[in-house]
Amino acid sequence: MGKPLFYDILEKPATSCVISLCTAIWFYIHKKNIGYSHVGLSYETAVDGHHWRLITSAFSHISVVHLVFNMSALWSLGVVEQLGHLGLGVGYYLHYSLVLVVLSGLLVLGSYHILINRFKIEYFRRVTAVGYSCVVFGWMTILSVKQPSSKLNLFGFLSLPISFAPFESLIFTSIIVPQASFVGHLSGIIVGYSIAWGLIHGMNDFWAVSMLGWIMIVFVISLKQSGAYDFAFIEIESVTDPALPGNGRMLQMGSLLDDAHDELV
Repeated sequence: MGKPLFYDILEKPATSCVISLCTAIWFYIHKKNIGYSHVGLSYETAVDGHHWRLITSAFSHISVVHLVFNMSALWSLGVVEQLGHLGLGVGYYLHYSLVLVVLSGLLVLGSYHILINRFKIEYFRRVTAVGYSCVVFGWMTILSVKQPSSKLNLFGFLSLPISFAPFESLIFTSIIVPQASFVGHLSGIIVGYSIAWGLIHGMNDFWAVSMLGWIMIVFVISLKQSGAYDFAFIEIESVTDPALPGNGRMLQMGSLLDDAHDELV
């Protein structure tokens, strides 16, 4: 008889929280009839200053099949939290999940930029990406390097050798979810290898908290500037600087709670 689910949740606390968050967001999206265009990340919206979409797109799913695939794979990959003896563990999982969310999203935008401006493929200008797939593929890749003997279980019955899982899943996802972003999944794999091979390293609690803080600041400012949400306690004013030629401008933020102008709120 298998171990009760409750104990699995205790052994994978971070994974369980991410799955709960993504599921709750999916439920809210469907209840409110929210579409790709409202939460997804595209090159066009990024250029327009909707930088907050880098975060909302990662945790949002429109298709239930996409959600089930990602969360099923993520639950299996949660074994990373139990591998503290290999230098992994809960802290490592949290630190590099944050890195995967940000860097894979930036890599997607960078890839779109090259495809649009270098190869003149305008199709990618309006392609909208959503889902936690970049992070899932990143963890598949990291685990395939760190623990190549592991298995990836999907949907409770499909088992793949983790050493081949990133590319097998890349093909499998493209078949069952035709709208899946090949560029997004490949970006997750690239960032995953960069982490596993030590090209990206050194994350600790200090850097993770600092990174999270800057993400929150950029998230709030971009929400305000793009007009997606009105934070009444933040004002962003354009002030002409006479010391600069022409109409040089400097952005300043003011808080109703404080008369001083700060970079942070």
